[in-house]
Amino acid sequence: MSGKKKKRRFLSSLLSYDMNLIVAVIFLMVFGLIMIYSASYYTASMSEIFHHDPTYFLKSQVQWSVIGLAVMLVVANIDYHRWRYFAGIGLVGSVVLILLLKVPGLGVTVKGATRWLRVPGLGQFQVAEPVKVAMILFSAALISSNASKIKDLKTFIKLMIPTAVVSFLILKISNNMSTATIVFGICFLMAFMVYPKYYPFFIAGGAGAAGIGALILYLKKSIAAGTAGDGSGGFRSARILAWLDPYSYESDKAYQSLQALYAIGSGGLFGKGLGNSIQKLGSIPEPYNDMIFSIICEELGIFGAGLVILMFVYLLYRLYSVAQQAEDVFGRLLVIGVFSHVALQVVLNLMVVTSLFPTTGVTLPFFSYGGTASVFLLIEIGMVLNVEKRSRFKREKELREARME
Repeated sequence: MSGKKKKRRFLSSLLSYDMNLIVAVIFLMVFGLIMIYSASYYTASMSEIFHHDPTYFLKSQVQWSVIGLAVMLVVANIDYHRWRYFAGIGLVGSVVLILLLKVPGLGVTVKGATRWLRVPGLGQFQVAEPVKVAMILFSAALISSNASKIKDLKTFIKLMIPTAVVSFLILKISNNMSTATIVFGICFLMAFMVYPKYYPFFIAGGAGAAGIGALILYLKKSIAAGTAGDGSGGFRSARILAWLDPYSYESDKAYQSLQALYAIGSGGLFGKGLGNSIQKLGSIPEPYNDMIFSIICEELGIFGAGLVILMFVYLLYRLYSVAQQAEDVFGRLLVIGVFSHVALQVVLNLMVVTSLFPTTGVTLPFFSYGGTASVFLLIEIGMVLNVEKRSRFKREKELREARME
């Protein structure tokens, strides 16, 4: 086949996918790369660890983004039904990966948390990212196989047991409550979408919200009375106290949160200009990671931050549309899993950055620095593209057959 024919065939294959979804993903990726460079060039240029190279983080993220896009296109060409056969392997693999964190020489501990796995000769990756993909796949297969049986809470709870076990292992072994919550939340929302009755969850959610509200009120009264303690009971209790009373911990536990708020507040309507952030010059630790949204607000203002949020809303809208039009329950649940993953991380990250939630290590998809997260998120997008393409082709085929009759 000639080069021109191969090129035409590739373009024809690419255009057969949901271009609206692809454009939204590409926009977020490119915007994210720009902001990663803007947020990281000072840190990288001042550090010997990064060879004083201001483009260190940008080059690394571009490399992983290209790999992720290539894998996304490969996955988009694989019939998503085939992934169903690997659901059980995904569950077992998730447990094995989490347990490997306890193996000396393989588990990598950073700032007291063991969340990375070292692969000799290849580097290290964050275990949470492949586990998220594997659990979306496993839950989609499990729930779709039992969709007609989910008529009571007992069955619902049984289906959530494998996810609960994996989430518990993540929390216990890697001490990563945010990832454990996200994994459980993704699978919970997938099961919730096929459960026929919503009112038990609304009642439970209302009771839970009331309980959390009462706890927050109690802690605030304790802080005002000086009986809340100094947060030495554990880093999570310290984060909660710092969230409720940040100015009492502004030099340590609440430092990052307050600096992020200063960055957001100083941005105004249109920001200080791309690259002109002051807070990234040492005030916000690792501004290219969890707190990158505060740099977006400082440099691009409410306008830039609003544009980012709107693009995420549009991406979620496209994912929701694909889920609604999927040809079967398994495909619909796969897309709902990806939708839940993106939505939970975006909402939690924005709540943390704006101090609406205690500080936790939740990254902003497509923006926070991290190669593993980019690659596995793009794998999920590849699955969604295949679900959309196959479902659309099936509808078109049925329409043609109806017309012929």
